[in-house]
Amino acid sequence: MASTSDFRNGFVFNHRGGLWKIVEFLHVKPGKGPAFVRTKIKNVRTGQVVDETFRAGEKVEEVRVEAKTLTYQYGDAHHYYFMDNATYDQVALSADQLGDAVDFLTENLEVTIAFNGDDPVEVRVPQHLNMKIVKTDPGVRGDTATGGSKPATLETGVVVQVPLFINEGETIRINTRERRYIERVKV
Repeated sequence: MASTSDFRNGFVFNHRGGLWKIVEFLHVKPGKGPAFVRTKIKNVRTGQVVDETFRAGEKVEEVRVEAKTLTYQYGDAHHYYFMDNATYDQVALSADQLGDAVDFLTENLEVTIAFNGDDPVEVRVPQHLNMKIVKTDPGVRGDTATGGSKPATLETGVVVQVPLFINEGETIRINTRERRYIERVKV
């Protein structure tokens, strides 16, 4: 058991019948009344984010999660397969277990998977990835009335907004959390 004094960003605990992760927290000591901890917590399974308040010293059940780096191998109609480079064990995950990470999976991509025992609870892809553009309209010189951006389809099928000077076949760096263009990568 852990108390509210053990709270930190990334702390995972059992609450209301599910696993929750602390996104941010603040210890509050009002001038009148008992202290409390105001938190923003995220459900590890569903991604739901809620604000929750805990009394100071309240006990919660901490969950020990082990993070492993695995390499994405391939996917079929039902599962995506990852390999542990240390033990060569394969792990199969469904699209529901992967969540938004499925949009950025390319062969040999290293991802971090957090496990609660043998149960995968969270999949993290790198925050910045280099991806190839497979489809985009050619930019028209001088056309900046739309803010200077256009949609581009990446090799995994994700569509992001890119500047007008970006063409098909080019490689760009994207932010996977915000799904946005960062820069063009020279190969």
